[in-house]
Amino acid sequence: MGLNIDEQKAVDRFRKDVVEPSMTKLVVLDFWAEWCGPCKALAPVLEKVAAEYADKGVILAKINVDEEQFIASQFQVRSIPTVYALFQGQPVADLTNARSESQLKQTLDQLLSQLPVQGGDGGAAQQQGQDIEQFVAMGEQILADGDAERAAGIFGQVIDMAPDNAAAHAGLIRALVAAKRVEEAQALVAGLPPALADDPAVKTAKSALELAGTSVDEGELQTLRAAAAEDPADMEKQLAFAEAAFAANSRDEAADTLLAMVERDREWNDGAARAKLLQIFEAVGLEDPWVVATRRRLSKILFG
Repeated sequence: MGLNIDEQKAVDRFRKDVVEPSMTKLVVLDFWAEWCGPCKALAPVLEKVAAEYADKGVILAKINVDEEQFIASQFQVRSIPTVYALFQGQPVADLTNARSESQLKQTLDQLLSQLPVQGGDGGAAQQQGQDIEQFVAMGEQILADGDAERAAGIFGQVIDMAPDNAAAHAGLIRALVAAKRVEEAQALVAGLPPALADDPAVKTAKSALELAGTSVDEGELQTLRAAAAEDPADMEKQLAFAEAAFAANSRDEAADTLLAMVERDREWNDGAARAKLLQIFEAVGLEDPWVVATRRRLSKILFG
């Protein structure tokens, strides 16, 4: 095909993520970029409508033009946002000018009335599951990118579609915590049925919520920092500062303080410093690079 390796990989990704699903579904293809303000304004509209139309056979695919320049060039994208509707691998409509929810729904309704799109009735339980997984993954990515409010909205939409989806509940709890909506997260946790409350992903999110409960304002944080620095041997002061530092997103300070506590007296208060570190690891995610590196530091203290 005359493509280099990177271009071939881009084509393979596009085939898997867009072309193959479009064989039976209507794919809304959004070309966007992180620096594009109008893209960010349009994204919640696309996400909301795609979630509402998921059982009708509509799915959303997003192409970052900075990361997928070759694919963008194949579609001759000259400005963003650019949005197309694809069916069976071919563009069937330009949705770029459908900027409002009502405009987008009107266009999708017209397309769905004309195309043999497989919706939710023809044994699409499996497809619905795939759609839900797609939106959960999208929410996780948006949360990782730092837009907690938007991530919370996506997780909330997934819960509306699948009330027993543990990953969505866990994501919503973490998004609410990140958005400083701790009381809402606490209310959500309090109302969970036992089956969801005991799910490992939800337990991890609950750890993040518990740690967020130690949040203080900047003045209090400075006071705790000064007290800990003044008296390194006072383990209570060290622990209080570490908890507040992590809640304030100063996780390096929190980890440094807790690791120093373990090194000084690992048995203090039944191993409270180590237990707090493990809770932080769980809240952040055991596969997170920061957690992996910090666990190595802890292991070196304990066993090195």
